[in-house]
Amino acid sequence: MASVQTTTDFTTVEPGKLRIIASDIEARPMSFLDKGNRLGFEPSLARVVCDRLEIQPIWFDVLLKDFYTELSTGKYDVVWFNQAITQERRAWADFTRSYGRFDSAVLVREDSDIEHKALLAGKRIGVLKERVSPQLLEFFPPDIEVVYFEGSRQSAIEMLQALRGEQIDAIVEDSLILMATEAQDAGVRVAFEIPTQNPFGIGILPGNRELLEALNTVLNTLITDGTLNKLWGQWIPYKPYPF
Repeated sequence: MASVQTTTDFTTVEPGKLRIIASDIEARPMSFLDKGNRLGFEPSLARVVCDRLEIQPIWFDVLLKDFYTELSTGKYDVVWFNQAITQERRAWADFTRSYGRFDSAVLVREDSDIEHKALLAGKRIGVLKERVSPQLLEFFPPDIEVVYFEGSRQSAIEMLQALRGEQIDAIVEDSLILMATEAQDAGVRVAFEIPTQNPFGIGILPGNRELLEALNTVLNTLITDGTLNKLWGQWIPYKPYPF
């Protein structure tokens, strides 16, 4: 695959490599591990981007709550794991242009009568502490009880166990992740989606403008030449391509 010419040289923490902060949390179809292999839309995109820049992607699994404090140590180049571009995160990192826009959704037990947000009034809602935004929670009735789960490899399992055990009434997460969960678990279903259209991007150590420009150049090229569309169709064929 041909490399991409950028207008400036860029530097990374380790020459010839892109050190990526990620997570081993199951987040199909965006990112997941299968027998030690990192698969999904984002790892596939990262490999293509790095191939175009003629560098090697190296992933490091970090707790979600530590993503940006670890980035600030200078040991890593980017955060690249299901990162909606928010004002809170912009305080910690510079972000590339988006490579996708994604909705949120609500997952409930199969026998639940919850079909829309009004029926969540007074209910217990499970969320990942490091991933849910205050703006999203404002969408729901004011009397919901938010139950926070720490972002770790076991968090998805723990939230599902809490849902099945009726300790919580619903889970709020990215729509794609919950749709994949529904497909694998007959005991739960997606009650409804929330059209948040959150832009996802790559968070970069602040000040590395050359790397930011290089990544943006490649992402723009992948959109123009149809490569991003092909990756989207491979991993997310049931959602409209956003560009």
